This record gives sequence, structure tokens and C-alpha cells, in this order.
Amino acid sequence: MTTPSNADVLARLADVVASRRGGDPAKSYVARLFSKAPDAILKKIGEEATETVMAAKDADPARIVAETADLWFHCVVMLAHYGLRPEDVTAELARREGLSGLDEKAARPAG
Repeated sequence: MTTPSNADVLARLADVVASRRGGDPAKSYVARLFSKAPDAILKKIGEEATETVMAAKDADPARIVAETADLWFHCVVMLAHYGLRPEDVTAELARREGLSGLDEKAARPAG
């Protein structure tokens, strides 16, 4: 039996999240978030981002990983809400690969 690759975990998660769209909010946390989107999803991202920062400030590696996983999960839900997938984000990261962060930021349109 082949073990699934960690590299594919975000794509698999996105598939599961997409399958919950239109589901019963009483039976699925993700369906509940979708039913109250975008506000519920964005609120959760804000909460998880704050918890991630707090874990990092405490320099607690296990909590940093756990809170980052929560943050990424909710970001995948947000992407799905807007018809996007993690692959869209990784494609953007690939596009930026090898660019200086300062150069990339300077090249962005003003606004």
C-alpha cells in the first residue's frame, strides 16, 4: 500500500472541503462555514492567525505547527469559497521563486 505524499495534502484537503459545499450545516463544520460565508470564514482566519502569532511569540513549536495547520485549513476553506484552490497559491509562489522579496513587492501595482 502506498502512503499518500505530504506534498498532495493540500490538494486532498481542498477536495474534501469542496465536497462539503452545500452540505448540511448541522452535520459538517465546513458546510456551516460555507453557509455563513464569507464572514464566518474570514473571522476564523483572523482568529487562527492571531493564535498562530501567539504560539510563535511563546516559541512553542508544537503549538506553532498546530495553529498554523488550523490557519491553513481555514485558508483552504476561504479559497474554495472564492472558487480557488491551493494550487493557485502554490503557482503564485512558484512564480515568485528566485525573486527578491523587495523586488517582487516593488513590482506590484500601486494601490
